[in-house]
Amino acid sequence: MADGLKPTPFDYSAPRSVPEALALLADEDRDPKVVAGGQSLIPMLSMRLARPGLLVDITRIPGLDALTVDADGALHIGAAVRQSAAAADPRLREGWPLLAAAIGHIGHPQIRARGTVCGSLVHHDPAAELPTAAVALDARFVIAGPAGERTVPAEEFFVATFQTAVEPDELLTEVVFPARGGWAFEELARRHGDFATVGVAVLLERSGAEVGSARVVCCGVGPAPVRLPAAETALTGTDAGPAALAAAREAALAHLDPSDDVHATAAYRREAAAHLLVRACTTAWERTR
Repeated sequence: MADGLKPTPFDYSAPRSVPEALALLADEDRDPKVVAGGQSLIPMLSMRLARPGLLVDITRIPGLDALTVDADGALHIGAAVRQSAAAADPRLREGWPLLAAAIGHIGHPQIRARGTVCGSLVHHDPAAELPTAAVALDARFVIAGPAGERTVPAEEFFVATFQTAVEPDELLTEVVFPARGGWAFEELARRHGDFATVGVAVLLERSGAEVGSARVVCCGVGPAPVRLPAAETALTGTDAGPAALAAAREAALAHLDPSDDVHATAAYRREAAAHLLVRACTTAWERTR
């Protein structure tokens, strides 16, 4: 095997508690990295894009593999919960179907069987589905660190490409999703299982015959999930009819500023996102019924 296709040497540890994991992550000399599903980290190790001296396997920490719904109706997903297990859970499918739909767009079944929800979120590929769903669902991220535990809202969690609010000596222990209403997740990709060329997540709350509140978030159009407040404003207080959808579409076109790359031009991404937005809003509004 060529040197470029296998990792550099590293140590391995499987702590049994969060404090033990944090103690290992504090070892700056070995540049430790957290591993749970390994669907992002292991390929990076093999290509030597990451060269940690220590892998900290968190899958043996009790409680991190739990998926629960609390008394307030919020969904808690621990850091070791597999994507496939989350998507198959009837509580998630019934109460957070947008999240289930987003997970269904991730790679292939083999990837979802190993990859974790929190792993995809903290890795933060800008074309990934789960960061966009997290912003749309107004998720909260619970992070443990040397100074204790802190909670970060989704719109502050995703900083830049492959960068989040989690510091090197901290550990994302769970993500929390409040309950939500009408939803839709639309995605355009070159092939099934590929990262999205562009994607749109929409949440609409009904107030009588009108949209009481709206949340519109895109992926694949910037270094982090892009929320579209102007499109949300264009939808709120309307019946989500053709005029409101046209206004939301124009707001999206005016706000989005993607870049050209080898997969698509900026103009194509902008138009595709606007088209998916209209389709997603239509579906989400129907689902509020």
